[in-house]
Amino acid sequence: MPDSQPQPPPPPSSSPGPADPSSLLLCGARLTDGRTVDVRLGGGRIEAVGTAGSLAAGGTRTCGARVDLGGYLLLPAPAEPHAHADTALSAAAQGPVSYEPQDVQRRATEAALLQLGHGATAVRAHVRVGDVQGLGALAAVLQARRALRGLAELTTVAMPRVLTGVAGADGLAVLRDAVKMGASVVGGRPDLDPDPTGYVEAVLEVASEHGCPVDLHTDAGDPARLARLAAMAGGLRPGVTLSPCGDLGRLPAEVASRTADQLAAAGVAVVCLPQGGCGGVDRRGAAPVRLLRAAGVRVAAGSGALRDVSNPVGRGDPLEAAFLLASRYGLSPEEAYDAVSGSARAVLGLPEVRVEAGFPAELLAVRGDGLAGTLSLAYSRVVVHRGLVVARTSAVREYRSSAASVELGLPRQGRGQLS
Repeated sequence: MPDSQPQPPPPPSSSPGPADPSSLLLCGARLTDGRTVDVRLGGGRIEAVGTAGSLAAGGTRTCGARVDLGGYLLLPAPAEPHAHADTALSAAAQGPVSYEPQDVQRRATEAALLQLGHGATAVRAHVRVGDVQGLGALAAVLQARRALRGLAELTTVAMPRVLTGVAGADGLAVLRDAVKMGASVVGGRPDLDPDPTGYVEAVLEVASEHGCPVDLHTDAGDPARLARLAAMAGGLRPGVTLSPCGDLGRLPAEVASRTADQLAAAGVAVVCLPQGGCGGVDRRGAAPVRLLRAAGVRVAAGSGALRDVSNPVGRGDPLEAAFLLASRYGLSPEEAYDAVSGSARAVLGLPEVRVEAGFPAELLAVRGDGLAGTLSLAYSRVVVHRGLVVARTSAVREYRSSAASVELGLPRQGRGQLS
C-alpha cells in the first residue's frame, strides 16, 4: 500500500513554519503490513503517513512533539463495548457494594483509566437504574465521564431491572428519565423480567422515541425469544446489540445456526465476553464467535466484569480478550484484534480508524514485531486519543548475565546486569 498523504496538500513554502504545539509526530512505527513509517497527527486526526524519516524534517511546519515508536507496532486503538462502571473494582469491598455517588464516581473513573492504560480510548458502561440506587449511580458515572473528557470517551447504558406489569411502570419512568439525564443507550436484562418479550418491546419503544441505540444483556438460550427479538429489532436504527450470548453455543448446531442467520438478517450485533461473563461464575462461556461471524453477524469482544463479584480478577484488557479469541476460539490474530477494535468501534457507533491520512487519531502502539506477538506479550503500550498521548505503560525485563545469552546473541531489554 502506498504511503498516504494529507488531502489537500499544504501550500508551498520556502521554509519550515513554527512548531505546532497541537501536532505530534510518531516516528519509526511498524505497521501490520510490515512497513516502518512516521505518522503525523494534528487536529485529532492523522495528517500524513510516510516512510520512516520522510516526515521528520522540512515541510511547511514542524511538529510540536515527537514520540519514538521504534520497536512498536502501531494499531487502531481498541474500544471497550461492555463494561460495568458502577460495580467495577468492588470485589474487595467489605459488605454490600456501596452506591454512594462519590464511591461510584471514584470506581468508574479508576476503571476507565485502567482500561485506557490498556488501550481502550472509548468505553461503553452499563449502569443499573431504578430500585434502591434510583438514578444516583448513573449521575455519578456521568460525572466521571465529564472528568475524563480529553482522556477517553465514556458512554452509558441505562439498565432498569423490571419494565413490565405494575412494578415495571416505575422502571419505565426511570428509564425515560435516565435518557433525559444523559444516558445515550438503553438496555437491561430482559431474561430477569417476568415478561422478557414485553421488556424488549418497552426498551425498543423508548429507544425509538429518543433515537438511541439498544444494548441488551441476554444469555441467548431461548431461540424462540431471540427470533422474536430479531423480528422486533430489524427496523430499529441506530441499532441493537446483544451480549454476552454464552448459551447460544450450547444450543443444537442447527438451531444455533438458524438463530445466527436471524440475528444477521436483522442487523443485530453481538458482543462476546471471552474473559468471563458478568452474571456470576455459573454463566461463564463465550458466544460461538465463528458461527456468528460465518452467518454475517458483526461480533465484537468486551471485557465484562472488572474485579467485581462476578469476576474478582477481571482485567478489563481488550488485548487479553483478543488473545483468548485467537488462542481458544479459533480466530486469526487479525480477526481477533478487529473484534476489540474495528468491530467494537462500529458497535459503539464510532468512526472507522485506519493508520492512514484523514482518519481519527485513535491509536495504540504495542511493543512487538507483529500482531500475533503483541497479543502474546502486550506489555509496553502507548495510547493516543484525539491526537495526543494520553497513557503510557513501560515494561522492562532484566536477566542475570549468562554465557549462553552472550554466545547466542539473544535479545536483551535490561538496562543493566542483575547482581
